[in-house]
Amino acid sequence: MKFGIIKERKTPPDRRVVFTPDELVRLKAEHPEAEIKVESSDIRIFPDSEYANAGIEVATDMTDCDVLFGVKEVPVDALIPNKKYFFFSHTIKKQPYNKKLLQAILAKKIDLYDHETIVDANFKRLIGFGRYAGIVGMYNGIRAFGTKFDLFKLPKAETLEHREDLINRLKRITLPPVKIVVTGKGKVGNGIKEMLDAMKIKEVSIENYLTKNYSDPVYTQITVLDYNKRKDGKPSEKYDFYNNPTEYTSDFARFANVSDIFMAGHFAGNDAPVILSREMLLSKDNKIRVIADVSCDVDGPIESTIKASTIAEPIYGYLPSEHKEVDIFHPSAIVVMAVDNLPCELPKDASEGFGEMFMEHVIPAFFNGDKDGILQRAKMTENGQLTERFKYLQSYVE
Repeated sequence: MKFGIIKERKTPPDRRVVFTPDELVRLKAEHPEAEIKVESSDIRIFPDSEYANAGIEVATDMTDCDVLFGVKEVPVDALIPNKKYFFFSHTIKKQPYNKKLLQAILAKKIDLYDHETIVDANFKRLIGFGRYAGIVGMYNGIRAFGTKFDLFKLPKAETLEHREDLINRLKRITLPPVKIVVTGKGKVGNGIKEMLDAMKIKEVSIENYLTKNYSDPVYTQITVLDYNKRKDGKPSEKYDFYNNPTEYTSDFARFANVSDIFMAGHFAGNDAPVILSREMLLSKDNKIRVIADVSCDVDGPIESTIKASTIAEPIYGYLPSEHKEVDIFHPSAIVVMAVDNLPCELPKDASEGFGEMFMEHVIPAFFNGDKDGILQRAKMTENGQLTERFKYLQSYVE
């Protein structure tokens, strides 16, 4: 079995990598029978020399590898036929911009394992950069608040090296007694929470958050049944929501009317209701002034996210009355942070965390006969066909 770590070719450049030099040394130590090759890259956060010094082969030709690991989508012309690939393909929601990529993967008879499809027996995701999206997104959200109201200035996250550097900067500022609502309790939402706790911002119950005033900043973390309710007024239930999302409507207005900052770290399915509508933001009762949409679904459940922002230009103003982008200092503007590749701002930390997860959950499957079905569940394509779990994409690729 020969593993290859491929160069990231997507624009804008992504400096992350699936395996750090240290993780590959560990992989070789635990599985001496494995061969490993790293494709030369001039943008990777770990330079070629660090891999070479760790005893890892660095090369430009990857055609002799059996399994190829990347982070972002591989350009069609760079795909090597008849290989096994691991990367984020961004196709499982039928994203139109990547249709040709999945078509090419099928045509080239590539076995695709999307990082998003690596799940346990209960279909819970095992791999992802979500924690780091939450960490950077929270920092960017606080930075946006300071910028909008000229309260403090924080450097861009990309100019800092580690999570601890972000925390140290946040600890130097003083927030007014704002209320911050966080959606989601998965990796992204908990990444946001991790940073709020590191700042020593007090977490309060939903009931107290909605009804009490505070002299210091506070936050509450909510999940789907806290911000959605059944349309018919019947009791809400988690599995009923997941199975019948169209029977639900948003109950988020009660949070919008008391919150200054909204940090969105939820996962939204295709049929999930809108969470924060334009109408809510237009309401005279709305208090939200800054939205850090870490989940970043454009034209999705947060209707102020009219576009993804970039690391270079991370925030924009949203004018609810006209549903358009305006200057962030427009008096009626709500500031939106909707960077869709947040972990790229902490490439070293994110790569280290990702590699640790991969070593724990995925690599053993190559050497134990996939006894837990990790690879089988994750495989999207095989021999030019969609696998059973992903047959729903047939109309998309046709």
